[in-house]
Amino acid sequence: MTYDKNNIFNKIIHKEIPAHIIYEDEHSLAFMDIMPQVPGHVLVICKECATNLEDVSTHALSHLIHTVKMLAPIVAKSMGKAGFQIRQYNGKQAGQTVFHLHFHIIPLNDQETLKGHAAVIEDDIILKQQATHIKAALQ
Repeated sequence: MTYDKNNIFNKIIHKEIPAHIIYEDEHSLAFMDIMPQVPGHVLVICKECATNLEDVSTHALSHLIHTVKMLAPIVAKSMGKAGFQIRQYNGKQAGQTVFHLHFHIIPLNDQETLKGHAAVIEDDIILKQQATHIKAALQ
């Protein structure tokens, strides 16, 4: 699949559309998922133009995984959760809906029920509050 520079995540990277960003460095960007499966659901994207795991350079992927590893426990703890899931949907058949490589950090407690993937848009005020809370935990 050819990378589409007009995808929503590339627009977020270039600040063409708003997002509740919780972390950014030269290689990656993390922000609140607007259709979270649980409160505190965060997306971590690479800044390299890559559609999926097959397209990304090893260099960019190593930086991206470093960011995921650093953020995941902080996101979970700041949301009062005991653990977290890391998800990566690779291709349309696997459920990928935005064709820019990204990982999901989903903070969870035992037996917690998840909403459907990319199902319901959350209230912007709630997302802003969660982002503020997570960013404070990063300090």
